[in-house]
Amino acid sequence: MSIAKKIAAVFAATALVGGLSACASGDEAELGSEANPVTIGVVGASDPYWAEYEKATEAEGIFVDIIDFSDYNQPNPALTAGELDINQFQHIIYLAQHNVASGDDLVPIGATAIYPLGLYSTNYDSVDDIEDGEKVAVPNDASNQARALLVLQSAGLIELKDGGSIFSTVADIQDSSRVEVIEADASFTATSLADVAAAVVNNDFVTKAGIDPDSAIAVDDPSDPAAQAYINIFAARAVDKNSELFAKLVDIYQTTKAVQDGVLEVSGGSAILVDTPAAELEKALAKVEADVKANS
Repeated sequence: MSIAKKIAAVFAATALVGGLSACASGDEAELGSEANPVTIGVVGASDPYWAEYEKATEAEGIFVDIIDFSDYNQPNPALTAGELDINQFQHIIYLAQHNVASGDDLVPIGATAIYPLGLYSTNYDSVDDIEDGEKVAVPNDASNQARALLVLQSAGLIELKDGGSIFSTVADIQDSSRVEVIEADASFTATSLADVAAAVVNNDFVTKAGIDPDSAIAVDDPSDPAAQAYINIFAARAVDKNSELFAKLVDIYQTTKAVQDGVLEVSGGSAILVDTPAAELEKALAKVEADVKANS
């Protein structure tokens, strides 16, 4: 089925929810059947591992439709509205910020990977070589910008007010910083490399821009406990968090070699695959949501 047909199918009917044995009301087919597949919203459905995932779920008797979205602002509202059953595109901080801003109660039901965030340059081989006063580009969305600024601080290029946090913005950059930081849409930081000394590029765009992930001149540390907030997740509506069907779909993603290998390949080998339990993810979400509210 084409992406256009998939999206049309999603908007033609109300999404159904439930566990492995759950059935839709009336004459509609059981969720996960060929007639009523589980709809999963993603950003980047063309990545080859999603086709492998569909094969793996069908081998287990579960049918899914992978619904592609053009940007990060769409999948959560679609999930809340019932146009999707689950989604997989975001990390915990992004979900926390969405929930607090919208009043939604979406929850993480499974982990996928942590993608280290890197600083890249076509002009310099080391952060030490970057001259004072030069420009460095960072993403302009809140969650990625804060993380990017922490990368720059750890690299010694800037200093942040009070040591920085997951809520830091360019307004927190201190005058003692070595470089000037400019903001750009996350999808454009890679294309700005010719015009700046360096740029923080989201993992989603690194290989697509033809950049070698190993060429990063600085990265954050995914082994840091604080990095748990950056674990990418499957998300569902709170009412569905104990769905056996959705838990099975997470397990298939985490245990299918072709899928896991595909995730690594798309990330250029930089992804750190994780299988953190849903209960731990939910605790991490609650903590970040509390922090977001406290800093609002």
